[in-house]
Amino acid sequence: MPGGAAQSAVILFAHGARDARWAEPFLRIASKARAAAPTLIVEVAYLEHLEPNLEQAARRLAKLGAKAIRVVPLFLGRGGHLRVEVPKLVAAAQAALPGVAIEVARPAGEDDTVIDALAAYCVRAARQR
Repeated sequence: MPGGAAQSAVILFAHGARDARWAEPFLRIASKARAAAPTLIVEVAYLEHLEPNLEQAARRLAKLGAKAIRVVPLFLGRGGHLRVEVPKLVAAAQAALPGVAIEVARPAGEDDTVIDALAAYCVRAARQR
């Protein structure tokens, strides 16, 4: 990190699955995010089954100098995980890293650009023969 300056960081937070191949699209998203914003520190974390979990990812980012972390839930909607479990996980990470601000963005599926992209994909998929 240049000159030890505080860095902003993002955790792309996904559900997780027992099959590690499930994570491949999320790793691609992380790679594209890094390419689009080279000064942003990007980690992927999972709610269950895969590592790192949210706190592990936040600790990695803090070790890299992050003072502000935005958790971006790569979920389509705000179900029980995002309403109940994620606030608890964020509170635990925040308690473990008192010098780091951790905030949660809206789920990706609540973003109009994401919804537009998914709708366009659905139309393309329906028209493919």
